[in-house]
Amino acid sequence: MPHSPYAPGKTRILLADDHALVRRGVRLILDGEPDLQVVAEAGDGAEAIEMARAERPDLAVLDIAMPRLTGLQAARELSRVMPELRILMLTMYDNEQYFFEALKAGASGFVLKSVADRDLVEACRAAMRDEPFLYPGAVTALIRNYLDRVKDGGDVPDRAITEREEEILKLVAEGHSSKEIAGMLVISVKTVERHRANLLQKLGLRDRLELTRYAIRAGLIEP
Repeated sequence: MPHSPYAPGKTRILLADDHALVRRGVRLILDGEPDLQVVAEAGDGAEAIEMARAERPDLAVLDIAMPRLTGLQAARELSRVMPELRILMLTMYDNEQYFFEALKAGASGFVLKSVADRDLVEACRAAMRDEPFLYPGAVTALIRNYLDRVKDGGDVPDRAITEREEEILKLVAEGHSSKEIAGMLVISVKTVERHRANLLQKLGLRDRLELTRYAIRAGLIEP
């Protein structure tokens, strides 16, 4: 069970970087805090996985660019085998691609080495609170990426259905009858049926089962 940084006992940290000098500097920063303690060090991604399995730390701080296995590859594997482990990525490069890959790999934060003395402690504490930590450039990248995808018609699709249709889709998928939906939304049964027919036509679906599958994919209901 991961320790809270505010409870007795320190957050136990695995630190992985292929440069001993960087590890020493980062360790000094972390061990200087009353609630943080580096309990293991690794020089590459494969060793990081071994050390994490052996030491069962609360938090792994992984350099992105390491030999044998990169920090990203190690993060993917650690997320799979130790889902309770919090992960932070450490990098020299303010690279958007790395940033998005890190989020996909299961990292909860992304810290630039150049400002590690300023950001790393805060990032560690945020990770242990299950909060994401993003440096300002990463937030800008996230917003810019989203806006670019919207502009280019990428995988943030234009709204295919109206907000009212989305409400009805969700309720249909949850198993409510047209009469029940009409009562909930204070509209006529005829209007519900019309919206339902529009949904099937717009989305190219045949029946309620397909509507339900679509609603699960769209994140409107839990599978």
